[in-house]
Amino acid sequence: MNTGKKKKLNWTPYCYLIPCMLVFAIFLFYPFFKTIYLSLFLTDRMGQAKIFVGMQNYIDLLTSESFRNSLKVTLIFVVIVVIGGMLLGLIAAVLCNKAFPGIRAFSTAYALPMAIASSSAAMIFQIMLHPTVGIVNKLTGLDINWLNDPDTALVCVAILTAWLNSGINFLYFSAGLGNIDETIYERASVDGASSVQQFFSLTLPGLSPIMFYTLVVNIIQAFQSFGQIKILTEGGPDEATNVIVYSIYRDAFFNYRFGSAAAQSVILFIIIMIITLIMFRLEKKGVSY
Repeated sequence: MNTGKKKKLNWTPYCYLIPCMLVFAIFLFYPFFKTIYLSLFLTDRMGQAKIFVGMQNYIDLLTSESFRNSLKVTLIFVVIVVIGGMLLGLIAAVLCNKAFPGIRAFSTAYALPMAIASSSAAMIFQIMLHPTVGIVNKLTGLDINWLNDPDTALVCVAILTAWLNSGINFLYFSAGLGNIDETIYERASVDGASSVQQFFSLTLPGLSPIMFYTLVVNIIQAFQSFGQIKILTEGGPDEATNVIVYSIYRDAFFNYRFGSAAAQSVILFIIIMIITLIMFRLEKKGVSY
């Protein structure tokens, strides 16, 4: 029976969201819209907008050979980091999926990279790759200046980043393997399936949801890598490691071109957003729940 009275809206739950929304507004929404705003201006050395130029910052970037090189370097870097980090994490998780003596020690060792700061790891890596006293050249008998050679610098930084990301990937994949029913492996063994067949037919499909999540997270993290590049190569040699994030840093805090740096930030955001949207579109085809 309709009494004609309207139900009053309960505002109490929304009040609990106010502190959270204030934090988001101050540290997320305001910087985001401020960046878009600055990308339309020429700025002074203090980062204050002075001359409105519209889309000119974007036009200058897209016609710049240096920025196009940054895009190319970034994509190569992301591919190496994502594939390497996920592969290392998956192999380690599969190896530690069986119970054997010392399993906890091995698991701790494989997860250790996530507890190491990128700056600390980069400094250790820098010593290892030193052309005269580095252990890499001594063990291999080579005489390569790894971080000052344009052909090897990007690969070296990418390998370090992949190793740093492999720790959290190991935990993700270990959790995914723990959710796969062991009985399906027993039935597959009875049917005569080899370990390799079980891995590709049972393990990988069972890990597909966590693999999708890990892939998205790794791509976003790879695009945002900065600390190790700053310490190891500073974008060099000859801009061989000048990824977009470092290019933003260099334009803003060395060249004081905050408008150009803001425009690069917006372009980086758009690239990550497009890749993420494409991956979520493809999720239904490659992920089985």
